[in-house]
Amino acid sequence: MYREEQLKTLLEGHKILIAGYGREGKSAERLIQRLVPDAQYTIAMQVENGKWKTESGEWRTDWPFDMVIKSPGIPNFHLSPFTFHLTSLTDLFLQVYGDMTIGVTGTKGKSTTASLIHHLLPGSILAGNIGIPLFDILDELREDSVVVAELSCHQLENIHRGPHIAVLLNLFQEHLDHYEDYMGYKMAKFQIALKQRGGDHFFYCTDNDELRALVESGEWRVESELHPYSINNITSEEQELLKACPLEGEHNRSNALVACRVAQLITHHSSFIIKEALASFRGLRHRMEKIGTVAGITWYDDSISTIPAAAIAAVKALGRVDTLILGGFDRGIDYTPLVDFLNEHPIKNLVFVGQAGRRIHSTLNTHHSSLIEDDYTKIVPWCVEHTEKGGVVLLSPAAASYDAFKNFEVRGDFYREQILKLNQNEKN
Repeated sequence: MYREEQLKTLLEGHKILIAGYGREGKSAERLIQRLVPDAQYTIAMQVENGKWKTESGEWRTDWPFDMVIKSPGIPNFHLSPFTFHLTSLTDLFLQVYGDMTIGVTGTKGKSTTASLIHHLLPGSILAGNIGIPLFDILDELREDSVVVAELSCHQLENIHRGPHIAVLLNLFQEHLDHYEDYMGYKMAKFQIALKQRGGDHFFYCTDNDELRALVESGEWRVESELHPYSINNITSEEQELLKACPLEGEHNRSNALVACRVAQLITHHSSFIIKEALASFRGLRHRMEKIGTVAGITWYDDSISTIPAAAIAAVKALGRVDTLILGGFDRGIDYTPLVDFLNEHPIKNLVFVGQAGRRIHSTLNTHHSSLIEDDYTKIVPWCVEHTEKGGVVLLSPAAASYDAFKNFEVRGDFYREQILKLNQNEKN
């Protein structure tokens, strides 16, 4: 294993608590068993307000640990009563492999952008928040490896070393249940740059007001080389290059722009070579995904949309949307931008789902044909009934899915299933 001794040094001699036992917690256990099999470690299924839950379900308050490897889903404030060295798989990985890592974060677009960069860099390894724990790729790493890591705010909040190349796409209100306030969330994201070193590179989008203000406020010192970018300030060569982007929407052109700039920084390839690679990229599931035409209607799945800005961008990207499905789990984020947009750009049919949907509905001024409903087996037939032939139905909820589904993927898959059932019913 490449750089195994450096990793062992970080873990040896500690009494370790693995806090959280999901995908990353299990990966942390495999790492310990592989590198320091004699280490003392304990698994906490949950940690809440000064207590930790054993595998047997017992809640305990004693704390015989000097290191915690925290899973992303556990907020820092649940660990605050204790004294220990706090780390995570992302923190450990970047401390050893940060110099070969391209880290991509942002409230929206990070999966697409990380996948784009990976696609433009043949031989690179894609991992992180996209679903592959970073330490599950250890056996693939070599001296010349390039790792493209999608990184969430939860993964970044406790890092001690940033990636060699960092990309921060945008900042919008998100995960407010995990942080004390919006600034806490923004600063968690910003660690990707604040923990970089001289000789590293930081790409950030100046089209996003929140991000530009944070980076350019002068309150924090970034040691790396800054690469601000804007979709409104590109060369004629880049304009031609982006014509090859197969993804719809201005936000995706921005994602493609930074992906191409990162690829060119590393490879020094010509725009022609980058353009050919860009043209062959295929979008990810549940991200402005065109399901097809069923019952004479074109259906889109943008279940990844969990904030107002994402839904607005999706509507703008498609141009025509006859029916829009909004709402889900209400995390208390500000829906004013979305409500203002819908009041100024009325859509004929609106479906409101969950508590978030009901809150959006309560603040709209314009008159729409609308449905308040939580059951997608009823929502999809209603859309067929109220959307004219040749029209477009878009699921872009601007809300999380946790009130009814495990995650946005399950929500999108269930929505798709209901649409395909219509197709089956037509044949029967």
